[in-house]
Amino acid sequence: MKKLLVVFGFVLLCCSAAFSQTPSKTVPAAQNYPGGQEAMYEFINSKKIYPPVAKRNRMQGECIIGLTINEDGSVSNVTIVKNIGGGTGEESARLIKLLKFDAIGYKFQTSIPVIFKL
Repeated sequence: MKKLLVVFGFVLLCCSAAFSQTPSKTVPAAQNYPGGQEAMYEFINSKKIYPPVAKRNRMQGECIIGLTINEDGSVSNVTIVKNIGGGTGEESARLIKLLKFDAIGYKFQTSIPVIFKL
């Protein structure tokens, strides 16, 4: 019984880490965001509106959004690379379009994960 509880606890810990509101890995685009990755995800999570269809169907996961950061720090060419459905991809794209990065002097193509967790 103890082994079963230990295994269950480990699986629960792994699953909860997978669905945290910020990715566990460093996002390259975040180094050009004022305040870094934590500040970028604080902004994203504060503006995020969970789509009603996704909420009703209990959809959770990670949407990946491709984008280009321009020389002046503006965002363009926003595309949905990975979508979990229920309107989460469109909401992720909307959030990424709101981001303002530091001016880096060159174009930079990257992707940013947006995590949806109930």
